[in-house]
Amino acid sequence: MAEDQFPGWHGTTIIGVKKDGEVVIAGDGQVSLGQTVIKGSARKVRRLSPGGFDVVAGFAGSTADAFTLLERLEVKLEATPGQLARASVELAKDWRTDKYLQKLEAMLIVTDGSEMFVITGAGDVLEPEHDVAAIGSGGNFALAAARAMMDSDRTAEAVAQDAMAIAADICVYTNGRLTVETIMPADNPVES
Repeated sequence: MAEDQFPGWHGTTIIGVKKDGEVVIAGDGQVSLGQTVIKGSARKVRRLSPGGFDVVAGFAGSTADAFTLLERLEVKLEATPGQLARASVELAKDWRTDKYLQKLEAMLIVTDGSEMFVITGAGDVLEPEHDVAAIGSGGNFALAAARAMMDSDRTAEAVAQDAMAIAADICVYTNGRLTVETIMPADNPVES
């Protein structure tokens, strides 16, 4: 079916906020096909624990593609325990060069509590400016809202939840059913 004949899947907003030693990734639950909401309670934020280290990942894009990428990330993390940056770069390299992976349509926000990255199929591993990252249909709305709140006395979780509420009010592909995962650097003690 030609792309212009298929309405396309839409619907995800994922935000990562790092503030005062706390890192939160939150995502909405809406999946839409064209103008129809297919599911309102999808879980697009997941906690991974490869090699005994906790990592939280949120994904936007095709769910099957995102699960493939999360599985690959877990393998990379098992090979390099406690080295999220290295595992993320290795995943991005594979994603960019592997003919099968190149067709995957998703983006990830990942964190281990001390580092946070956006990983894309273009080979990008981006550390967000201002300790906020957002992806997906309502990502720009959530990003703007969160950045406006970063100097307030709100916690990272409150910033993420409030920013997602604003995105849900603006973006028709985003809803208010959130999955929120919090991680602190203390969750991943440094191996000696």
